[in-house]
Amino acid sequence: MRIGILTGGGDCPGLNAVIRAAVRTVEIEHGGTVVGFKDAWRGVVNDDWDPLTSESCRGLLPRGGTVLGTSRDQPYKMEDGVDAVRRAVDRHGLDAIVAIGGEGSMGVVKDLHNDGVPVVGVPKTIDNDIGITEMTFGFQTAVQICTFSIDRLHTTAESHDRVLVVEVMGRHVGHIATWAGLAGGAAITLVPEEPFEIDHVADLIAGRHRRGHWSSIVVVAEGAVPVEGT
Repeated sequence: MRIGILTGGGDCPGLNAVIRAAVRTVEIEHGGTVVGFKDAWRGVVNDDWDPLTSESCRGLLPRGGTVLGTSRDQPYKMEDGVDAVRRAVDRHGLDAIVAIGGEGSMGVVKDLHNDGVPVVGVPKTIDNDIGITEMTFGFQTAVQICTFSIDRLHTTAESHDRVLVVEVMGRHVGHIATWAGLAGGAAITLVPEEPFEIDHVADLIAGRHRRGHWSSIVVVAEGAVPVEGT
């Protein structure tokens, strides 16, 4: 067995752990070899790679980021990109290319598969927005970090009787905001799936004031939008 592996899109917790697991599985359980392509599909197209072994992957588990580097380049948007991917598969004698990536990378994997290229997709994204996947790796860590921050902002808000607005990542979905808002005890959580009315938000905060709660945490997903016309 011989595979290629790459990481595409933004980095997230767990990438190096997946690389290490893939290398160890191929090498130890199947007696195979692994080619690590640098900077996602750019490395495949430009034949920029390093051999990966169990020894070279020692110590990767606690490391953040990705040792292979990453980019948002896609073969379908690169000149001669798809044919270059096919040539890379033939040149290295690969049984498959394992692409670790988010929504964009999984779209490329689907298209390459439909075009007859042997590929395997490993869904990763902190946003948890890939269909047919209950939970993507990176999401839980993102929720933990956001919750950690919200927990600590409560004391500042309470000390100064402030309303603090905390924006969290998530692109066009509100999974991080929802989970972290619940875990962190936010008074209000705004998500893209439910457009908000700013007057309603103000009324909720005013209601808390009337009940003697002078501080509030409002968690806002980065993709949250107001109701049209408000």
